[in-house]
Amino acid sequence: MEQLFNDIKEWLLQYPFIYYNLKFVGVLLLAYIGYIITKWILLVIVRQVVKKTKTEFDDILLNEKFLRRLADITPVLIVYNFAHLIPSAESLIQVITKILIIILILLAISSAFSSLNDVYEKSSKYRDKPIKGYLQIIMIILSVIGIAAVFGIITGQSPWSILTGIGAMTAIIILIFQDTILSFVASIQISFYDLVRKGDWIEAPKYGADGDVIDVSLNVIKIQNWDKTISVVPTHKLIDGSFKNWRGMQLAGGRRIKRAIYIDLSSVKFCTEEMLKKYKRFQLIKDYIEKKEDEVKEFNKGQHADMQELVNGRRLTNLGTFRAYLKAYLKQRSDVHQGLTFLVRHLDPGENGLPIEVYVFAKTIEWGKYEDIQADIFDHILAVVPHFDLRVFQYPSGSDLQKLSSNKSGYI
Repeated sequence: MEQLFNDIKEWLLQYPFIYYNLKFVGVLLLAYIGYIITKWILLVIVRQVVKKTKTEFDDILLNEKFLRRLADITPVLIVYNFAHLIPSAESLIQVITKILIIILILLAISSAFSSLNDVYEKSSKYRDKPIKGYLQIIMIILSVIGIAAVFGIITGQSPWSILTGIGAMTAIIILIFQDTILSFVASIQISFYDLVRKGDWIEAPKYGADGDVIDVSLNVIKIQNWDKTISVVPTHKLIDGSFKNWRGMQLAGGRRIKRAIYIDLSSVKFCTEEMLKKYKRFQLIKDYIEKKEDEVKEFNKGQHADMQELVNGRRLTNLGTFRAYLKAYLKQRSDVHQGLTFLVRHLDPGENGLPIEVYVFAKTIEWGKYEDIQADIFDHILAVVPHFDLRVFQYPSGSDLQKLSSNKSGYI
């Protein structure tokens, strides 16, 4: 058998072109067999073992992309180790395979980092401190080293001498990677001060962004706006400017309602006996009025106030009674948070009347439900105002002017 192989080899040596091409095809065939064994046998065994383990870490870390990168390295290594069988192209094959090995290793590390980030983000313990930016920085450093190694292989120089040359060009590199360096510093600030997390609702008017953060990376922060568009804000730009993070509202479990209605100042007056008698029929403030009446009577009696004149002593007003009603109304609503700031207050009067502001928190952070609660509250407030002999201020409309004109018909 050995003699037969020697005879075939001597015959093929008479035709060098066929001989070396057969050796090249044989090396490729061997590399393909190695790839098949790695991908369809070894990796299948690894997957089965990983699936049987109880931990989720290895399931994510040994993902399909990472395993494929490892399988791709096997045939390249085989070709590199058998390149000596093709002396005429040995150097070229070794250079190409070395470069491919470096590229595949970098891709495998990138896949491993991506999986590591997924594992990290799934842990509720560390969810508020993203590491994606740091992993990207490490990947950039490894890529620079890999590029230096590739140039070293092509030029025949030591990779370290190339890196030394790159070090001499630090100023140019800093200029080229200025945004990346600034973003890296911004990422550290974001992580250290816990400014932005994935899932936060942030508002950055300067960049037209208002929505949920869907990704925090080294260079950019992606925000899905409420109209489903995506805003991409450079990380360092977000820190340089100003933005609002609504996380505090979400953690508190309530969303602020801060809105005012404007009362016509000419409708504010002291309450008469008839008015108080009517207001006592309002169940929410019946006890309040009775208590206030006793309190006012005791005060006026102690001051010997002459109650023949309205300006003497203390009296209830329709506006004060209305504010008391609003507080009672809001306190009996189950969808208003009683544990957070709760105010019904006056603001400075102006040309539009006297603002009565409701400053409370709804017991929800969902936008739709919040708007429904706010609308229900002010529907009721606007409808109840006339029952306290008050008027809501608004500028005259066309119908108001028409009524005024009809009332003065015949006059110029």
